[in-house]
Amino acid sequence: MSGALTAVLNEQGVPGRRLRLSRLLVVEGPDRGKELSIERERATVGRSLICDMVLADKAVSGSHFEIQAVESGFILRDLESTNGTFCGDVQVREAWIKHGQTIRAGQTVLRFEPLDTTVEIDASARDSFHELVGKSLRMREIFALLERVAPTDLTVLVRGETGTGKELVARALHRASKRAPQSLVVQDCSAIARDLVESTLFGHEKGSFTGAIDRKIGCFEQAERGTIFLDEVGELDISLQPKLLRVLETRTIKRVGGNKEIPVDVRVVAATNRDLRKMVSQGTFREDLYYRLGVVMVELPALRERPEDIPALVTSFLEQVSNRRFPGEEKQFEVVPDALSRLCAYAWPGNVRELRNTVERGASLAEGLRLDIPDLLPTSARTGLEVSHTALASPFVEEGLPFKEAKQRVLDQFEASYLRALLDKHGGNVTRSAQAAGLTRYHLRELAKRFGIRGTTD
Repeated sequence: MSGALTAVLNEQGVPGRRLRLSRLLVVEGPDRGKELSIERERATVGRSLICDMVLADKAVSGSHFEIQAVESGFILRDLESTNGTFCGDVQVREAWIKHGQTIRAGQTVLRFEPLDTTVEIDASARDSFHELVGKSLRMREIFALLERVAPTDLTVLVRGETGTGKELVARALHRASKRAPQSLVVQDCSAIARDLVESTLFGHEKGSFTGAIDRKIGCFEQAERGTIFLDEVGELDISLQPKLLRVLETRTIKRVGGNKEIPVDVRVVAATNRDLRKMVSQGTFREDLYYRLGVVMVELPALRERPEDIPALVTSFLEQVSNRRFPGEEKQFEVVPDALSRLCAYAWPGNVRELRNTVERGASLAEGLRLDIPDLLPTSARTGLEVSHTALASPFVEEGLPFKEAKQRVLDQFEASYLRALLDKHGGNVTRSAQAAGLTRYHLRELAKRFGIRGTTD
């Protein structure tokens, strides 16, 4: 299997990657002859306009399948389509695919072909971009993208798990833009009561509803000539999405209870930890809004996918704590090598946020400047690392059980146990439980449904 991505050095001697280009050609079906040149690491196919290749075949789902380029080759991945994705005659959920193979989706057959050319993926020479820190190639590629996008007014959609640093991306874009002297307004869409979303975002006039005793200026007006960051935009109710879409298209707002169209000059950055493509296919997120928000897409990797960045992140967090605890002094915290190795080996389910909290807590409570394992590792990590690896894994080593399925069993058991303990601790209250876990109420409810956990309240 030939590699899709290869390591290279650019003209400045900076390590980067080169992508081998491919194309998809429709050989059977309503769109016969249509083709897509795949010039990025990921390409999606489906009926929705958000896909890179849009098909007219009614048997094809909105987002049907994707092809992802990785160092080892190309991965074909079904996106929970209705009618399935087939490689030859075999239905697949995820599979390696080679050039020359055919893919069937609905009544459409496509052939995956090589192109005799490559493209270099830009990577920044810097290992930080304002508050964002990372020496890994993945992060330096993100820094290169942010460096290009920041001076523009393009709308940006940031995707990533909870704790990966989505708000830091918004702050970095704002600070690196011409709008930096003005306000950055941050609004968490999951934290607004449904009947107050419109008023919070766009404001209201005095007397427009019960309790509106004064005129209120909304987030968009507050961010005039600056940047507005809409966090957890995937939590926005479908009935309110057209109003946000209209603002993005017209750059005007209308306060609740008002008739006047008010122009707004703002740069919009949105973020979510949810799969908006899947939500579009399910009809819970508007296709046109996704298209308007995702002018530029930034995909933040989980910390477990870039462990080589952990030492730099730890150093950065310790410097900040040292400056706060010893202002004007040269004292600096440091981590002993064994403790740093343990930090790098831990999976960090809470991502960079969990790492930062762990380091700051350890440094704040430490008696000396050298931090060891008891100072830094969370209890769960210490316990997990002290358990015999053989004893931990042996229940999941079964004849005919692949690693991926065994791993999923472990994750399912953990998630179910965690949710039950979390809800028990908070008396079944979804709102308090979600806040404690750093999840949205919707996400927690969906997880509870998945594992059949009942007895929850708001």
